[in-house]
Amino acid sequence: MRKFLVLLDDSHECLNAMRFAAMRAANGGGGVVIMSVIPTADIQHGFGVADVMRAEAHERIEAHFEVFAKWMRSRPRVEPELIIREGDPAEEVIAQIAEDPEIGVVVLGLNSDKSSQNPVLNRLLRDAAALACPITIVPGDIPKERLEAIT
Repeated sequence: MRKFLVLLDDSHECLNAMRFAAMRAANGGGGVVIMSVIPTADIQHGFGVADVMRAEAHERIEAHFEVFAKWMRSRPRVEPELIIREGDPAEEVIAQIAEDPEIGVVVLGLNSDKSSQNPVLNRLLRDAAALACPITIVPGDIPKERLEAIT
C-alpha cells in the first residue's frame, strides 16, 4: 500500500496538505501517515521537567491529530496513522521515509506569504534527488473545491 506522509504542525497550509493527502489516498487505495515532530529545543532538560513537557506536547499533538483523523475517517474514509518523533522536523521526515518503504509521497503545504520560510521544504528540496519518494507541494490558499477536482 502506498502511503502519503504529511507533516502536522500549527500552520494554516497544513490543512490543505492533509486534505490533499487524504483525498489522494482515498481515491487510490492508499494510506495517510501524519507525522508531528517535537523540536528538541522545545523540551527542557532536568529535574523531570522534560518528561512533563514531552507528555504535554504529545497530548497537544494527539488532540490536533484527532481533529484531522475524525474528518478523514468520515469523509474520504481513510484511517490515518500518527507518528510522533523528536528532533529536527526535516531530518525526522527523511528518517521516516528511510524507515518505512511504503511511503510513496511526502505532502507539504506551502504558505502563500512569499516572505515566510519553510525550513522543512527547503531542506527536502536541497536533497530531493536522494529521497526515495516524490514531494507534493500543496498551496495553502488553494480552494477546497480545487483540491477535490485535482485529486
